[in-house]
Order: sequence, then C-alpha cells, then structure tokens
Amino acid sequence: MESELSKVSNYIHPCYVLDNTTYIFTSNPSIICVALYVFLSLLSFCTICGNLLVIIAIIYFKQLHIPTNYLILSLAVADLLVGILVFPFSMAFTVFSCWHHEGLLCKIRGSFDVTLSTASILNLCCISIDRYYAVCQPLTYRSKIHSHVIGIMILVSWGVSALIGIGITGAGFNQGKCEEQCLIDALISTTLACIFSFYVPVIIMLSIYFRIFLVAQRQVRNIQITNQSTTVNKMERKATKTLATVMGVFILCWTPYFICIIFQPLTFDIMPIAVIETLNWLTLSNSMLNPFIYAFFYSWFRSAFRLIITGKIFKNDLTNTKLF
Repeated sequence: MESELSKVSNYIHPCYVLDNTTYIFTSNPSIICVALYVFLSLLSFCTICGNLLVIIAIIYFKQLHIPTNYLILSLAVADLLVGILVFPFSMAFTVFSCWHHEGLLCKIRGSFDVTLSTASILNLCCISIDRYYAVCQPLTYRSKIHSHVIGIMILVSWGVSALIGIGITGAGFNQGKCEEQCLIDALISTTLACIFSFYVPVIIMLSIYFRIFLVAQRQVRNIQITNQSTTVNKMERKATKTLATVMGVFILCWTPYFICIIFQPLTFDIMPIAVIETLNWLTLSNSMLNPFIYAFFYSWFRSAFRLIITGKIFKNDLTNTKLF
C-alpha cells in the first residue's frame, strides 16, 4: 500500500506546484494548465451547442417527426446533459485535481457518469431494435414501431439508467475518496456495473446489427422489388448505416475506458491518473461527435442546422419546410 501511495505522489499535476510535501494550486498556471482548461471548455461548449442543434431540429421541423428521430432526440438529450452536468465535475477533477477533500463530489460525478452513460447505451440499444424491424421486417415495421412504442422505449431506458446510477451511488459502489484518487478507488467496486451497463448491451447491439447486415445482404441478392421499393430500401439501409456508425463511434470511445476498469484490479500497479483522465475524456468526447455524424450523413440535418444557426426559424414559420 505504501509503494502504491508513493507512485501516486510521483504524479505532478500541470496546474499544481509542490510545496514541501503537499500540492498547492498555483496562482501562476503553466501554459499546459491554461491550454488544458481552454481545450476542455471548448469541448464542453461544442457538446452543448451540437446537441442543442439536434434537439431543436427534431422538435421544430415536422419532417423530422419520425420514430427513429425520437430515439435520436433522446440520445441527444443524454449527450446534452453530459455537456451540462458531467463536464463541469470532470473539469474540476482534471484541472483542479482532487481539491475537494470530501466524497460528495465524487459520488455526484459517479452518479451522473453512470446514469448518462447507461442512458446513452440503452438508447442505442433501442435504435438498433428500431433498425432491425425497419430492415428485417419492413412490412410490419410501422405497425410495431410507432410513437407509443418509442415513448415506452425511451421511458424504460431513462428509468433503468436512473435506477442504476442512483443505486450504485446509494449502495456505496462508487465512493471514491478525493484524498487519494477518486477514479481509481472505485475501479474494483464498479466492475460488475460495467459488465451489465456496457458489455452486455454492446454484445446485444452487435448481434442485432450483424443480423441486420445478413438480412440486408440477402435482400440485395435475392429480392426483386419495384423502383419505389428500392428507393425506400436504400433509405432504410442508409439510416441503418448512419446509426451503426453512431454505435461504432460510441464503442471506440468507450471501450478503452471500460477495458481499463475491468483489467485494472487484476494488475499490481496503479494506473497513472493522467491515463485514467485521458480515457475518461475520450468517453465524454463521444457526446460531442454524434451531431457531426448526423450532419455528415443526412442532408436534411445539415439543412435544419443551417436554418437554425442563421436564425431563420425565428423570423418565419418554417416548421413545414421541406428539408433536403
């Protein structure tokens, strides 16, 4: 234990100076410290603005009022809350280190992290189910996946996420202490939660998208359809490809962090705080990337974003505008 603490003490935070045996937040921060704070602030700003654009676009333009987009809206709300609620706490730890020598901030941060990350992945699970019916059962899609069903999916996703987030914090599974390392102290106790809130849903989603891929390939080879049906089928495949990309980016951003959490208790060395924080910010950056994916793949989202940013929706009633 003593050797572990000595390794921790060797870590020098870029915004701190060593005064005898204690770290003091410097009144003359280094360039690295200032750059770190500016970078994280810009990341938070982009996350909030990007997801606000998605939320406003889906709510305002009637053309976007379709079941799949309601799930995207729910995902954007989760990402927006990450920018508003999780980013400030994470910035406090990254920039100011563990200056708050109590467990409350750690518990609040952990609760928000778990709740919103679980909400994101459960919304992605719901999106994969929506895509499964759209591609694999197109004739019954509209009867099985409608607004009422989507509403139930969203409520269940958020309800389960809140229960998991509050339950883990309330049961004491995420009580890191800031006197040492808020993140590392909770690694062992959160392993079980990671399995059920990340690995199991990811395996389910990958299985669903693999099934969708096989069905789509079989449709291309074997089914002869009319020109209109071909157009519809292409649109569904494009939507599936886009949302699969969203899921793929999510997995790329989150997997390193969860692998670290799973294997950290099996090692004898404490992973440097800088590595843990870098992986944590990689996960949080996923909340910023989704709006760019929508804008890249969908011309109607680009048109909607353009009308919102230029302020045209505030000058005229454009709710029925045809987006291209």
